[in-house]
Amino acid sequence: MTDLFSPAGTGAGADRRPAARRVRGALRRALPALLVYAAVRALGIAVLAVWGHFAGKSPHQLLSARWDSLWYSRIAEEGYGYTLHLPGGKVHSDLAFFPLLPWLERGLSAVFPLSAADAGLVVSALSSLLAAWAVFLIGERLYGRRAGVVLVALWAALPVGIVQSMAYSESLFTALAAWSLYAVLTRRWVWAGSFAALAGLTRPVGAAVVLAVWLGVLVALRRGERQGPRERPELRERRELPRMLLGAVLAPLGWLAYFAWVGVRTGSFTGYLDVQGGWGNGFDGGLAFGSFIAERLFGSAFAAGLGLLVGVGLVLWLYAVCVRRRQPLPLLGYAGAVLLLALTAKGYFGSKPRLMMPAFPLLLPLAVALARTRTVRAVATVGVVVLVSAVYGAFWLHGSGPP
Repeated sequence: MTDLFSPAGTGAGADRRPAARRVRGALRRALPALLVYAAVRALGIAVLAVWGHFAGKSPHQLLSARWDSLWYSRIAEEGYGYTLHLPGGKVHSDLAFFPLLPWLERGLSAVFPLSAADAGLVVSALSSLLAAWAVFLIGERLYGRRAGVVLVALWAALPVGIVQSMAYSESLFTALAAWSLYAVLTRRWVWAGSFAALAGLTRPVGAAVVLAVWLGVLVALRRGERQGPRERPELRERRELPRMLLGAVLAPLGWLAYFAWVGVRTGSFTGYLDVQGGWGNGFDGGLAFGSFIAERLFGSAFAAGLGLLVGVGLVLWLYAVCVRRRQPLPLLGYAGAVLLLALTAKGYFGSKPRLMMPAFPLLLPLAVALARTRTVRAVATVGVVVLVSAVYGAFWLHGSGPP
């Protein structure tokens, strides 16, 4: 199996080909998955454009200039410091948004004739392809090439997959998280820690990537102790333990740095949590979300409440299947942390589907099952899911959408 991060001539089973050849080889293997991903997302945008034509709304504006996109582009253009005071005491500060996406938007708009909003679309498009590449590599490594392709198709066709084409940070975060996880699986600790640090500058859920890196280090150390140096020659390499420790130290730096900076900026140790509180966000163990579902189940919106309950049950069932099938602990830790942070947070509950979107390892059981079926059946099943996702994405963005 090609290891993109392996320097020629180092490590057990190192790929001795030049780096450029390793990358080209990995791209050739991933090309079917990337083409499938691009086709799914292109269909989603096409359906959005047709819907927008009849609804009299601009697809470009829906993708680049609504909700969080406006906050990111404002930060890119003017820096931090904007605060919106709303009736009822809520205070919306732009400090709630992590800086990596607006930094990239500012950099691209400075080099190319692009607005910050259009630069955000470019970042999202490139990031989503990089995310699909890493998702494929993880699926291929664990269950084979066919499962990797199906995994990418399912991730692209999530009901809220249209967010992957918006000027939002989900695609960028998923790309960094997925590459960090792949580096953990291939024992490239400095790469894993570096990607985790960047993920921590992208979204608060970057803590889940930090957890994955730390779990990967712990698993490697315990396995080495249990099997002994004679049975694990790679653990006898003098540089492996320092690389593990360096990766573990690097992983939380981005996340901690932004929390510390907001704390200094606000003059409070809990500054970032206070900012999120001003938006009505925070963590209550899922009480608010549970009450939200219960109100619909026992009120006039029974169907909506039942749908939410079934959706949460499906997600938890998929995670249980992942645990039962003994997915690598870093993947379980990462996906579990993403779910925990999403489901136990209060705030705008319509955001929860997109907050869970980076938890792509949950799709592995479905991808494996489809990969083992006949090709015609697999293509037909994924095709139906893709069409439903495209229509739902257009409906979603023309309605409440993902704030």
